Amino acid sequence: MKVSARKKTNPVVDLSPMLDVIFQLILFFLVSTTFNLLPAINVNLPKSSTSSGAESSGITISVEENGALWFNDEKVSEKELAALLSNFDTKEIERKNFPVLISADKNVKNGKIVELFDIIRMSGFAFVSLRTSGKK
Repeated sequence: MKVSARKKTNPVVDLSPMLDVIFQLILFFLVSTTFNLLPAINVNLPKSSTSSGAESSGITISVEENGALWFNDEKVSEKELAALLSNFDTKEIERKNFPVLISADKNVKNGKIVELFDIIRMSGFAFVSLRTSGKK
């Protein structure tokens, strides 16, 4: 009697389902991660021992040590800032209740900050906050 050798079959591992799962996981983490986009403005904030953290979804006005002004992430002059604030659409929120955050370098003179407050108030905004860094 003849015994024939069985043909050996090489096992094939299908990687498609594993790649699908990995792709789904990558998509899940990309979509579920929130990104906090801060403008790349170099401001050395003053320290405060009584400050409390707050989330701002309004307008951010930044002032660098050299006096350069930024409206959100756009570099502007004082006249351009006044025009942008006057034309800014606050959607359904009343203009006087719309949050404006001033992020000024600690070496900026008080007079410059007061000028900013005047520009902001003349544009109809009244809810203004000063941004500081953490505890002293």
